[in-house]
Amino acid sequence: MAARSVLVTGGAGFIGSHIVEHLVRDGHAVTVFDNLSSGLRENVAAVENDIEFIEGDILDQVALGKAAQGKDVISHQAAQLEITKCLEDPLGDLNTNLVGTLNVLEAARESGVERMINASSACIYGQAVAPPVREDEHPHNPNWSYGASKLAAEKYAQVFSADYGFPVFSLRYGIVYGPREWYGRVLTMFLKRAASGLPPVVFGAGEQRRDFVFVRDLVDVHRACMETQLKGATSLNVGTGVATSVVDLATLVCDVTGIKDAPIREDVSPGERSSLLDGRLRLPSELGVMHLSPDKTERLLNVRPSTPLRDGIVKEWEWLLHNPDRWDALHI
Repeated sequence: MAARSVLVTGGAGFIGSHIVEHLVRDGHAVTVFDNLSSGLRENVAAVENDIEFIEGDILDQVALGKAAQGKDVISHQAAQLEITKCLEDPLGDLNTNLVGTLNVLEAARESGVERMINASSACIYGQAVAPPVREDEHPHNPNWSYGASKLAAEKYAQVFSADYGFPVFSLRYGIVYGPREWYGRVLTMFLKRAASGLPPVVFGAGEQRRDFVFVRDLVDVHRACMETQLKGATSLNVGTGVATSVVDLATLVCDVTGIKDAPIREDVSPGERSSLLDGRLRLPSELGVMHLSPDKTERLLNVRPSTPLRDGIVKEWEWLLHNPDRWDALHI
């Protein structure tokens, strides 16, 4: 693959930093554009001497436009991604995820990029009615404003690709996990308690099922989007095709971390807060199932996320043991 000049918005975040590291290792010239609202410079410390870092916000059109000049590819990973925040501030969610993405699309058009890779979400589907969900067959009925903002951003990406001729790949992420994940989602809550020698706390029966995809598998899909000759706008799932229940995840965490006690069940209704997990909110309109088909991604890009969940949890657990301070505060 020929070396390219790549702008990564949100490149200091959990997912973005992994993308940045592997872009550098593949020989690309990388510029990170991040406002550090949730990202951390230490996430890209391993490659800090090999990248350009611009502290900037995707809502700043001028700064973003300057950063995009001369770039071959834009990888747009910056987002508002906390469901609790979209519930409290749907307008802020809309501004970051839709207006921000429009700014990135406009910067891509003005700078004449070769392609753009856009971080979307499985939340655009809403409640799964026919899992595993297929990109072009399943209804798009988001149950949270976050999913609505991501779906609208995809639609604008399709328009820009059609009107201005550059390919856009919208990657619909499942539950991405791995080293550097922020503390706040279910797996991190389980691992944080395990680090204190405590068993996981499961809300209710824990029957909710999720498609957990290891961050390195996501990077492989991203790399394939850099290499493919596909044109136009393409939406692709980034998931494993395996749905794991929350209670089974808790049992797996106990096995990985050596916790002997069984998971604890807490009777927390949707919209209520936990008394055991730092006041963590159980989300209203909670998804019963998030289960993605990886078939289209494999067919078009010849790549399929395949890291076994246990193996990925081991890697995140090892990272946490070496970086316990990273999860001092709940990220909501």
